[in-house]
Amino acid sequence: MKRSVPTVALALALALALALALGGCGGEADSAVDQGDGRAGEKPAYGDTFIEAMIGNISGLIPNVLTDSASFEVGSMIYSGLVTRDRDLNIIGELAESWKFSKDCLDLTFNLRKNVRWHDGRPFTAADVVFTYQTMINPKTPTAYREDFKAVEAVREVDPYTLHIRYRQPYAKALQSWGTWMLPQHLLEPYVREGRLREAPQNRSNPVGTGAYRFSEWKPGEKVVLVANADYFEGRPYLSRVVYRIIPSQATIFLELKAKGVDSAGLTALQFKRQTEYPAFRKAYSKYQYPANAYTYLGFNHKDPRFADRRVRQAIAHAISKRELIDGVLLGLGREATGPYKPGTWAYTSKVRTYSHDTAKARELLAAAGWREKNADGLLVNQQGQPFAFELLTNQGNDERKKVAEIVQATLKELGIQVEIRVIEWASFLKEYIKKRRFEAIILGWGIGQDPDQYEIWHSSKTGPDELNHLSYANPEVDALLEQGRKSCVQEERKQSYHRLQEILAEDQPIVFLYFRDALPVVSSRVRGIIPGPNGIRYNFNEWYVPKHLQRYTSG
Repeated sequence: MKRSVPTVALALALALALALALGGCGGEADSAVDQGDGRAGEKPAYGDTFIEAMIGNISGLIPNVLTDSASFEVGSMIYSGLVTRDRDLNIIGELAESWKFSKDCLDLTFNLRKNVRWHDGRPFTAADVVFTYQTMINPKTPTAYREDFKAVEAVREVDPYTLHIRYRQPYAKALQSWGTWMLPQHLLEPYVREGRLREAPQNRSNPVGTGAYRFSEWKPGEKVVLVANADYFEGRPYLSRVVYRIIPSQATIFLELKAKGVDSAGLTALQFKRQTEYPAFRKAYSKYQYPANAYTYLGFNHKDPRFADRRVRQAIAHAISKRELIDGVLLGLGREATGPYKPGTWAYTSKVRTYSHDTAKARELLAAAGWREKNADGLLVNQQGQPFAFELLTNQGNDERKKVAEIVQATLKELGIQVEIRVIEWASFLKEYIKKRRFEAIILGWGIGQDPDQYEIWHSSKTGPDELNHLSYANPEVDALLEQGRKSCVQEERKQSYHRLQEILAEDQPIVFLYFRDALPVVSSRVRGIIPGPNGIRYNFNEWYVPKHLQRYTSG
């Protein structure tokens, strides 16, 4: 049976899909507005091209050293991990055929598949796994995901298809961390040794993985093209080509959907509820709705002395009406966020401080922080007479975030705080502003993984340019809780750490946690094999197909 091309979840979404991400996929509950699965009497067929709209450009083709969700999505089609997750979020084997984990959670043995080949025909073996591990722990490798592998004491190649891993102490994410993308030793070893993995040719063109699709073409800012891997170890996927069209505007993407220029995209709430409820669209596309594994937030640069004061952050939290955002921007298709965990997941707790929409309380907190007087322009000033004005950045093409920024701007103006909104192209935003910490405040999102460990985002040691604590947040108790939460493989013990973590984050408000939105993807109705589940809809992409009589494109 064909199985999935997963969107790998590492660290957070392992990737955190840095969902600095542009949306989320995956959730606890699912409801398909229309089902896109096979029709009676139809048989799966090979062929056709699937065109996916992507709002942001990818930043490279070796996802292990990248942090954006677009690169993760493409990379997860090209590369494979030892394990992945199925429809119901259970960990299952991908490159690993089976594994054994010792009762003390210290020894992990993988038995690898023997029929896996790299896209250039070379066999995949345990040596490649050892190489990937060594790459991830190499201090010269610019990766945000080193911590999962620093927990390992030793990795040993028992034979070409057997691997033994020893941990220094129990590590909660031991098994799932091997869902990271495996890298080919025979091609990348010199670049890793020299600390030039990002400069490797495979990061710009011709990446070689073991995944269901091979790289064909990348025209930055225009498209990425992948073709089916006929030698894929689980059988050639049905769809012959996948084209990611880079369209940096949700409005333009919607026009392309209506013109049938793309086969799949994520809708805004307005598009989902009000602009697609007509017969022609419902005939052309199947709509899906489920809680996304991502939240939207207002973040602060903690190196800015204004935002280093917790009372200022709390005041801004009180000033913002989350319900107004959910109703006005999401049209009700979301739920309030009180922290980084989604309601309904085992690590979540509702017993934390919350911030009701209370302008009087916001003014009280600002006054306590030294912002009492206003100048002639009606702006709050500190004791030195400096007005409270800051720049709020978000990414181009995301109408939802721009609307959130505008509501925040109007809300804070009532308090006497001036906010200038600046919208920046996605790749430049990541490279020039997020990575270099050149911002005062931002509207962005985080993708969350299946494990509650968020060491990479909140730990004070992870503030380097290639790391993910881009807010420069630091709290010693938070550090200790993050360290403790990943040291146990007993869920109840971990739950205590993460409940306390949420209490502190709710009190500190390092960011204003705004909301968890619903994922609202649409897929062309000619595509069959889509079965929504707790893991969203993309988990079984290799099983998607288009019946011969409905195929639009001729490709090999």
